[in-house]
Amino acid sequence: MVLDSGDTAWMLVAGSLVLLMIPALGLFESGLLRKKNAASIFMQIFFGLALLSVMWFIFGFSVSFGDSTEGLIGNFDWVFLKGVPSDAPLEQYAPTIPGVLFVKFQLMFAAITPLLLTGTIAERMKFNSFIIFIAAWSMLIYYPLVHWVWGGGWLAELGVVDFAGGIVIHTSVGMAALAAALVLGRRRHYGPAIMIPHSIPLAVLGSSLLWLGWFGFNAGSALSASGGVAGNTVIVTHMASSVSALIWAGLSWIRTGKPSVVATINGAIAGLAGITPASGFVSAEHAFVIGIAIGVISYSGVVLFKEKLKIDDALDVSSVHGVAGIVGALAIGIFASTAINPGGVDGLLFGNPDQLWIQAIGVAVAAAMGFGGTWIILQVLKRTIGIRVSAEVEDIGLDISEHAESAYSDEEEFLLDMDDYTEELEEKDEILFKKKSDGNKK
Repeated sequence: MVLDSGDTAWMLVAGSLVLLMIPALGLFESGLLRKKNAASIFMQIFFGLALLSVMWFIFGFSVSFGDSTEGLIGNFDWVFLKGVPSDAPLEQYAPTIPGVLFVKFQLMFAAITPLLLTGTIAERMKFNSFIIFIAAWSMLIYYPLVHWVWGGGWLAELGVVDFAGGIVIHTSVGMAALAAALVLGRRRHYGPAIMIPHSIPLAVLGSSLLWLGWFGFNAGSALSASGGVAGNTVIVTHMASSVSALIWAGLSWIRTGKPSVVATINGAIAGLAGITPASGFVSAEHAFVIGIAIGVISYSGVVLFKEKLKIDDALDVSSVHGVAGIVGALAIGIFASTAINPGGVDGLLFGNPDQLWIQAIGVAVAAAMGFGGTWIILQVLKRTIGIRVSAEVEDIGLDISEHAESAYSDEEEFLLDMDDYTEELEEKDEILFKKKSDGNKK
């Protein structure tokens, strides 16, 4: 196949838009958290971006997209990108762009996916545990799912489709968020008092940049600027997000008597996450309907998990990404049409009722992998190096105690926090010294 300059140019832009989403995620999440933990979120996200990028370069891409071994995992033929062409395509995946450009686009997905979990573990997870967690999560959960659905694995052979990641990314992350919240436990003083955002404008800026970047995320998954798929994906993505934002705003208004800014931006993100798997297969009219379903069901998920069950998923990743992604992935089985995407599938409304059950299998597998795999990883870490900061560290904040930095230049407050942290360390040293002295006397 001959490389297409238009497709190549579009994919260069699309990959950059997805990269923009990663710092945007930091802005969104830090704005919704308490000030004393704002810098820690950025450290997790930027360190995670670097670590996950290197992992993808060394072996992640190869085991995800390499030739399949019994439909379960790829191989090591492309480690360090050896053999991936820069002047020719990987025809089985993206026949009109350079192979290395396909690698780079998928790298952005591999980086942002585990980092979505920072919204769940926020304000209470040790940084060293976080590093091991996201690395293990990528190797044991994300890479296999990518291969099964996008790399020609057994779910792809079964007929499961996922245009841009509702199954591979949002379902797995959403259910992982539930598991992580349960294993970590609630933050200290759990309740409305600790859920007040420290900067709503920062969160709105982050959500706006996420919305912009999502056009690269979804429309870029067409892997081409040719034809109508990428163009249709853009309008479908925008419509579902807009509808879901209105739904969340309206429901918050009904429940509290006031329309909430935070609910509105969360609704927009839920709409983006939810339409992701279906965005390349459905019409704008059907995206409108799907957006309504995403908005209502994902908002209900927050009420169930946070308010009824008291599960401390700090920024509602389980609902905004998980529940929304499940709705969108199942919607493929109802609304997908080959008239929109000739390379896709037809759903129930277009004469193929079996697709709904096939999608349900994909969702169930991703949910089980996300929840079960995360539970196991965190339980191992919990019993070895520990996963949660001490109560004292949590009260002081992760910015000072984990990174000795503050997100804001309030010198007096910074010095007071550092004094508190230093006193805490001195108290621990005294206790340890006393224990050693008592032991020596015995």
